[in-house]
Amino acid sequence: MFEQVKETYAELGVDVEKALEVMASTPISLHCWQGDDVGGFEGSGGELGSGLAVTGNYLGKARTISELQKDLEQVLSLLPGTHRLNLHAIYGDFGGQKVDRDEIEVKHFQGWIDWCKAQGIGMDFNPSCFSHEKAADGLTLSSADEGIREFWIKHCQASRKIAAAIGEQLGSACVTNVWVPDGMKDLPADRLGFRQRLAASLDTVFGEKLNPAHNIDAVECKLFGIGSESFVVGSHEFYMGYAMKNQTALCLDAGHFHPTEGIADKISSVLMYVPELLLHVSRGVRWDSDHVVLFDDQTQAIMQELVRCDALSRTHIGLDFFDASINRIAAWVIGTRAAQKSLLLALLEPREKLRAAEQAGDFTSRLMLQEVNKALPWSVVWNEFCNRNNTPTDWQALSVIKEYELAELSVRC
Repeated sequence: MFEQVKETYAELGVDVEKALEVMASTPISLHCWQGDDVGGFEGSGGELGSGLAVTGNYLGKARTISELQKDLEQVLSLLPGTHRLNLHAIYGDFGGQKVDRDEIEVKHFQGWIDWCKAQGIGMDFNPSCFSHEKAADGLTLSSADEGIREFWIKHCQASRKIAAAIGEQLGSACVTNVWVPDGMKDLPADRLGFRQRLAASLDTVFGEKLNPAHNIDAVECKLFGIGSESFVVGSHEFYMGYAMKNQTALCLDAGHFHPTEGIADKISSVLMYVPELLLHVSRGVRWDSDHVVLFDDQTQAIMQELVRCDALSRTHIGLDFFDASINRIAAWVIGTRAAQKSLLLALLEPREKLRAAEQAGDFTSRLMLQEVNKALPWSVVWNEFCNRNNTPTDWQALSVIKEYELAELSVRC
C-alpha cells in the first residue's frame, strides 16, 4: 500500500521519501514540565503562582529527577524520529540544598546534560521567573524595585551561561527562552515605565555575547493570564520590536494570543525581520490553558506555513502544555505525534503545483488542489514513518502506555 501511495503523491509532484527524510531530521523539543505539573525540584512544594495553573490529579506524577527521566525515556521510545529536551531552571539537581535562582550553576544541570548525551538528544533551557517569593506580585524584570530586577537579571544571566555549557557539551545549540509573567490584574497608570524597565533589564541579561553555536537567545510574548488580565508588559508588539532590534529569536506560543487568533499567519511576517523563530506549540481553550496539542486545524496551519516558507532550518519547534487530568505519558505522546503528523501533512502538500497555479492566476486549480490534498492517504505515510523508526502506531502506543501506567505510575504515591 505504501508504494501505491508514493505513486499517488508522485503524480502531484510530491517526493514522499524526501518528506520522510525531513521528518527524521526535524526534532520536537519535549517540555519536561508535563511530567510533574510544573513542580520542579527545588523542594519548595508551593503553589505555582504567576498566573500558572495545572488542573487534574491523575496518578503517577514524577516526584524525582530519576522518575521524570524514566518517564521521558518511555515517551521517547514511543516517538518516531530524534527529539530534544526542554528544561526549566527549577528542574536542577540541587542535592537537597537551598540554591536560590540567582546562584544556579552548570553543576546543578550536569546530570541532565549527561542524560541527554546518553539518549543522543539535544537540550533547550529556560530561566524560571515564577513560583518564587520575588515574583509574588507578578513582576520580575519590569519591577519598580531595583533589588527585584537585579535578582531576576542575575537568574537569567546564570541561565544563559548554563545553556551555553549545555550546547557546547552536547554539540547542538541550546535555545534559551526568556519568558516573564510580568503584568497586572487591573489597569496600570504607567505602561511605558514598565516596558522601559523590562527593555533595560533584557539589555543587561543579553549584554554578554555568547557563542551562537552553543546558545540561541529567544524572547516570548503573551497576551494575558490569570492575575494579568488587564496588562502584560511583554506583549507581542514589545517582543517583536525587541527581537527585530536586537536580532534575537522570537518565540510565538500558540496559546499566548486571543482565543480566536492563530499564529500561523504571523510566521511569514516575523521571519522577514528576525533571524530565527521559536514555536511553543500548544492549544489554548478560552484562555492560555495549555491543553494537549491535537491534530487540528491550528496545528496543521502552523506546520503548513513553516513548510511553505521553507523555514524549518530557522525554526525551533517545542511543545508547551501541562495536563494532569489524563495520563501524563499519553499527553506527551499524543501532543508530540499530533505536531509530527501536522508537519508530515504539510510536507506532503503539492507545493510546487499550488504555487504555479497561484502565480498563473489560476485560483480555481489552486482551490481544487488544496481540497484534493485533504483526501490523500497521508496516514499510510505516517505509519511507514513509525515502522521505519521501530515505534508503534498510535493505537499500539496506547497499549504500551497502559502497561507502563500499571507497572510504574500506579505505584507512585
